[in-house]
Amino acid sequence: MKNLLIILALILIPLSVCSQQSEQSNPLPLAKFNNNVKIPLTSKERSQIIEVYGEYADKYVFNNDQRLRSIKHILRNRVEIKLITDKNNRKACTKLSEVTILDGFVSELERDETFNPNNFNPLKYNFEFHSRAAAMYQVDGTNYYITIKSQYQ
Repeated sequence: MKNLLIILALILIPLSVCSQQSEQSNPLPLAKFNNNVKIPLTSKERSQIIEVYGEYADKYVFNNDQRLRSIKHILRNRVEIKLITDKNNRKACTKLSEVTILDGFVSELERDETFNPNNFNPLKYNFEFHSRAAAMYQVDGTNYYITIKSQYQ
């Protein structure tokens, strides 16, 4: 019986070590920031942040260097809006209307009635900003597509 337990232990110990090593072999990479996040906020970016965070904007964004840098990175580098008129380049993807509005800071946040790419505030939506992969969304009833690039690209 003791021999059987020893043999079983000798088989199971290497297997558990291998499984622990495989979990650690794919660590989450560091987010890559472009140099343009060092530039001060524009008035448009400031108003987008205030629209979403309201009275909490100072506490949670403007006085938090890391969060401010992450939001600048989202607004300046990671959200891309494209008009795709060629039917061959269109892709089936999640509709913007299927993405929920952010809930938490400002209770009166509402979905835009009409889409204007120049005034679109991606911070209002529950996009997967912290995903490893990029995501694409189609603006309902238009040929506009919103791409959220991975922060690790």
